[in-house]
Amino acid sequence: MDNFVITVGRQMGSGGRELGRLLAERLGIEFFDKKLLLEAAAESGLIPELMEREDERGPGFFSGTMTFTMGLIGSSLGSQPVGHDAVYRAQSEVIRRLGQEKSCVIVGRTADYVLRDHPRCINIFVSAPEEACVQRLLSRGDKASEAEARAMVRKINKLRSSYYNFYTDRQWGMAATYDLTVNSALMPMDQLADFVTDYVRRRLSIEKSK
Repeated sequence: MDNFVITVGRQMGSGGRELGRLLAERLGIEFFDKKLLLEAAAESGLIPELMEREDERGPGFFSGTMTFTMGLIGSSLGSQPVGHDAVYRAQSEVIRRLGQEKSCVIVGRTADYVLRDHPRCINIFVSAPEEACVQRLLSRGDKASEAEARAMVRKINKLRSSYYNFYTDRQWGMAATYDLTVNSALMPMDQLADFVTDYVRRRLSIEKSK
């Protein structure tokens, strides 16, 4: 298998999505984040709104199983209740297909676990001190206050952790779970992207394009 995949786990506000996009640009491969949701929705017959609502949220976020018969369009699931597992399976199927078909960067959605048997998959986790994550969110120009941004960082990290830990036999954010963990607050994002790109090229013996 010549194609390779880079998965990016990330804390809220750490810049993991930005790093993933820069890696994809430097390596000349596709980038999947929210786009992955749309593909999963199209393939499974679930409406995109449902996919996004439950994106990276484990069963503890909503109570019980959600009956969404209106969310099924020509799906083999028929009129069965649609819960978290159905959404997770749909995303996982897309992730596995992408891993087989093309080189790409996939952000979040337990992609590192789904592709754990992929022979050319590099798993990265991006973190940063809470204060740095809060300031990154505030720098985006949103009208949120510092307190609101801090609360959002803590809430989303809790959701992502619960989601990852529920669907895998691993621990979200634990260094031993990944091939490379980086603190995005220690250098500019462009320099960090250069560093990680070099790591990927060396690990997978990928020559620079001329």
